[in-house]
Amino acid sequence: QVRLVESGGDLVQPGGSLTLTCAASGFPFTAYPISWYRQIPGKERELVATITAEDIPTDYLDSVKGRFTISRDNAIMTVYLQMNGLIPEDTAVYYCHRPGWPEYWGQGTLVIVPS
Repeated sequence: QVRLVESGGDLVQPGGSLTLTCAASGFPFTAYPISWYRQIPGKERELVATITAEDIPTDYLDSVKGRFTISRDNAIMTVYLQMNGLIPEDTAVYYCHRPGWPEYWGQGTLVIVPS
């Protein structure tokens, strides 16, 4: 059974940092890219960053470039999103995503950066 479990969401002050974790199980982890998406209520889900199966970060959202870093640890089947310099516009539910047929999503973790 494929599972993606996000954690690490919190309320953090502007300028602060946070690391999100996506723990994966139930599939050959090293064979898949994994992405982080985020969604603000009332808006479409948007791609934040992807880490390829070859461990190459890519597809960073323009507004997070230079502030966010995606990484993976294949030994423990985990993907991270290190977020620095957080701003109120980063407030959203952050989701972990595995592509494929079918695709899989985690349940999301909430990040709040008050204005």
